[in-house]
Amino acid sequence: MMTNRNFYLLIFAFFSLQLPALAQDEDIFGISEKAKNPKSESGIGNVFRNGLEMFALEISTGAAYHQMSTLFYSPNPSLYPISQYQNFESSDYSLQDTLSLSSNAWTVPLVNGGVRINLFNLLTIGGGYGMEWGNLEPMRGSDHEFQFEGSSYQISKFYGTVGLVLYDAKRRQSFLKWRYRKYSTNNLYMQSELRQRARANYPWRFILEGEFGKMKLKNAYDPALDSGPTPYVPRLAVSEDPYFGVSMRVEYDFSEYAKLFVKGGAEFREFTYAASDFSGFQNIEQNVYGLQAGLAIKLPGTKKCKIGGCGVVMKHMHDGIEYRGSSIFNMQNRKIGQWY
Repeated sequence: MMTNRNFYLLIFAFFSLQLPALAQDEDIFGISEKAKNPKSESGIGNVFRNGLEMFALEISTGAAYHQMSTLFYSPNPSLYPISQYQNFESSDYSLQDTLSLSSNAWTVPLVNGGVRINLFNLLTIGGGYGMEWGNLEPMRGSDHEFQFEGSSYQISKFYGTVGLVLYDAKRRQSFLKWRYRKYSTNNLYMQSELRQRARANYPWRFILEGEFGKMKLKNAYDPALDSGPTPYVPRLAVSEDPYFGVSMRVEYDFSEYAKLFVKGGAEFREFTYAASDFSGFQNIEQNVYGLQAGLAIKLPGTKKCKIGGCGVVMKHMHDGIEYRGSSIFNMQNRKIGQWY
């Protein structure tokens, strides 16, 4: 029968064996690896700060090449600025067939600013406001020319985006596990190599993104008119229907909260051009092929440590609350080679 002394020795031995195992779940700063750390003193504040880290603000700029095209036909072509550009003496003519007209020009710069929400590193949704300035070249085809009123345009737009994350650090880890599946779990060398590669910092993210929005044409003018009080109704207008776009977005994280990104893709838009007496309209399509570069900042949910004399530059705990010791532009929990 077990004596009281043996019982106490057994209890002491049990807890002695458990303490090292529990210590493995925390790093030297007291941050648990198994549970999310509280970021606020209250439960509501902690929920708010965890939700705050889902949002990121971004700004980008770039350039684009656009193509304007239309299938022109009108019983009264004289109501439109169309003529034979290779034989200017015969300006009076009648169009018997539909004309295919097109032009190409540059749009620069593009300026966009918006907000983006990360949903479980699987989807991203966002929206924002953009401006662009472009040139308008005459549309030509079949020895005819359609001359726009003015040589440039300015567009403002409100847009929304939906993105699908194709590849990132988590998917890279899954891909590595799939590649190393042919090695036995008893192959300690290859299993160690797998763990080292899976733990390595992978800053890249690839996102397939769709965009939709509404545009507004600004600063449309007729060069034949002076800047006097003469009223003018622009004949070129954007369609009431939304525009659509598709792009590939590549992101590079240089910290947990800041990233650079490059985005390239195409947008498909529609315009209308009115006759001089507004008795008819011509549909004009615009395809825009653009490339943008920008900066995105994720809103930090973890407060910056302001305790005097602390000096810890990584994420750490004070009274059970998580704090960060570095700027949002630096890695918080740094590894070897990331300190400078």
